[in-house]
Amino acid sequence: MNSVAISGSLRENVGKRDAKDLRYNSMVPAVLYGGATQTHFAVAAADLKPVVYTPEVNFIDLTIDGKTTKAIIKDMQFHPLTEAMIHIDFLELNEDKPVTIEIPIKVTGTSPGVKMGGKLVQKLRKLRVKALPKDHINNIEVSIEGLEVGKSVRVGDVSVPNLTITNAQEDTILSVTTSRALRQAEQEAKK
Repeated sequence: MNSVAISGSLRENVGKRDAKDLRYNSMVPAVLYGGATQTHFAVAAADLKPVVYTPEVNFIDLTIDGKTTKAIIKDMQFHPLTEAMIHIDFLELNEDKPVTIEIPIKVTGTSPGVKMGGKLVQKLRKLRVKALPKDHINNIEVSIEGLEVGKSVRVGDVSVPNLTITNAQEDTILSVTTSRALRQAEQEAKK
């Protein structure tokens, strides 16, 4: 699993006026949960860009006041008009406690159904996975080898060692559907 280092500074005051001042200075108010106590701190908006605006899942080495903690992003809030980040929550990781995160799906292989003119439709881009922090991976590979027109890959068809996928087993991840061109060709062949 990727790890990114971010440093923050403790907040002396916790309130709306303090948060507004932080945002004015390109800082984002943040909270670290999951430890013995909650830690309120601020982090530079620019430091968050590599972990927020990426499809990758990253563990974060969060350094606050000289103390480094392993964490993940748990929640983010954006301004409705400017889309600027206005708040971020981190969850402290405990090596002995399973954590649930969303992991991106990586499609591999070539589908014979797509080669015949079918259309590959991906319904899920990420899967919710529960595991110990040491067992988490960067992506889950889903093979489309042998996937014919009209067939699909469901969550129940995917298994990864040491990970528990918490999505509904019958949810479709991807399928190969009949494209308009293939339907036309089939109708013309019937005439």
